[in-house]
Amino acid sequence: MASDKPVFAGSVPEYYDRHLGPLFFRPYARDLAARVRVPAGGRLLELACGTGMLTRELAAALPPTVAIDATDLSDAMLGAARDRVPAANVRWQTADALALPFDDHVFDAVACQFGVMFFPDKVAAARQVRRVLKPGGAFWFSSWAPLAENPVSRVAHETVASFFDRDPPAFYQLPFGYADRNQIAGDLRAAGFADVTIDVVDLEAQAPTAEHAAIGLVRGTPIIAAIQERAGASAETIVTAVAAAFARDFGAAPLHGAMRAYVVHAR
Repeated sequence: MASDKPVFAGSVPEYYDRHLGPLFFRPYARDLAARVRVPAGGRLLELACGTGMLTRELAAALPPTVAIDATDLSDAMLGAARDRVPAANVRWQTADALALPFDDHVFDAVACQFGVMFFPDKVAAARQVRRVLKPGGAFWFSSWAPLAENPVSRVAHETVASFFDRDPPAFYQLPFGYADRNQIAGDLRAAGFADVTIDVVDLEAQAPTAEHAAIGLVRGTPIIAAIQERAGASAETIVTAVAAAFARDFGAAPLHGAMRAYVVHAR
């Protein structure tokens, strides 16, 4: 259904950045940025930059002479990122990962945090990455482990689904749908990468309150469109229910929950 498509627009980028950023994405951004290597004077491409959480960490971790091309398919997310990351060495551009608007062999590395799962053709996107990489260049990206291994998101998914009489929105399953490490490695090898390493990285999701996290999981994702169109209750009621479930399972103030992702390095 149209409302289940991952459209990051309207108020979603603001809630995404303010609530989901510190909960999920900034901890993994720090981890990924610490792994990426680009020589001074080199060039890095970031795919699916979202609101710029990884971009900020990359700009801080890499030499200031590294040029960073930060891209996203969503103009709304890209605009939010541009406002939040003032680094002079970052250039912003709307780009489709399946048809990258760059010449062959121009980047020393490509990085992507929690974006690959949304690419409709993973092998085609990986081929595009390999095309724009210089010989010996590296592709770094993160992808969530299964939903069952990420309990905060699983509880949100189950709670929101309970407010739909039929056909509950499937958005929460999409970010966790690229969680088979054999498939990930196979897709990368099919795209021409010979050396693939996949690390399991366990971190802790933290929020000042259960409500703060619930607002992010409800209003900071494209699922809000389905809630507004088809749910049997208001968004405010669903936020309250998700917050109560979080408080029960992870603590009311602060919230602490386990989370697991894969960090992939391919050459």
